[in-house]
Amino acid sequence: MADLVITDLHVDVETESGPKPILHGVNLTIKTGEIHAIMGPNGSGKSTMAYALAGHPKYTITSGSATLDGVELTGLSVDERAKAGLFLAMQYPVEVPGVSTSNFLRTAKTALDGQAPKVRTWPKVVSGALTRLEMDPDFATRSVNEGFSGGEKKRGEIVQLDVLNPKVAVLDEIDSGLDIDAVRIVADGINRYAAQGDRGVLLITHYTRILRYIEPTHVHVFVNGQIVESGGKELADELEISGYDKYVKAVHA
Repeated sequence: MADLVITDLHVDVETESGPKPILHGVNLTIKTGEIHAIMGPNGSGKSTMAYALAGHPKYTITSGSATLDGVELTGLSVDERAKAGLFLAMQYPVEVPGVSTSNFLRTAKTALDGQAPKVRTWPKVVSGALTRLEMDPDFATRSVNEGFSGGEKKRGEIVQLDVLNPKVAVLDEIDSGLDIDAVRIVADGINRYAAQGDRGVLLITHYTRILRYIEPTHVHVFVNGQIVESGGKELADELEISGYDKYVKAVHA
């Protein structure tokens, strides 16, 4: 099972003038095998939800609950949330100079599994994931994201997803800044992960472009720190035509 259950989640973000409420009672359940797309305008709180779930210190959960397979995440540290099975692909992946991609992944895999992968087979595991994301296997020896293009960084996030294989993947605008080919490659990686059948995906995006390659089971409109509409793929098609305006106006009416 890989059920992520978010209940009445309220989150503040730290600003120079003090805490600012961003999420105002988010309710969302992602069941095993489901792909949920979260769509909404800039500043609506989509990324705040992602980082709050992952335990970023800038974001404070003031009330509500988030459980993964019945394990309450809100009181856990970042690494404990990862060990519980939560994965976050970042909108702006950070560079880690001096740490090779292979060593980074091996350290993470060791922490998650409680034992180190076999030295003999590990290079093949990493090179296989890189090849599936159409990246040169030489990236394994390069420092994490250092000197990578924007598209390479995003594909690198899906390499991590491939290798670490968490229970639930939260993908924060994984398609932003990608060209047409890179969107397809990233989508293929997400589909391979989801095809296992016992995983969950929370895909945060502005656009429907990636949904041409990924078939969501649910689509949600996120405005002003809350989900204001839910539906199927047809909702994404509607948003492509009419945008978010009517939902934004309804919230502020």
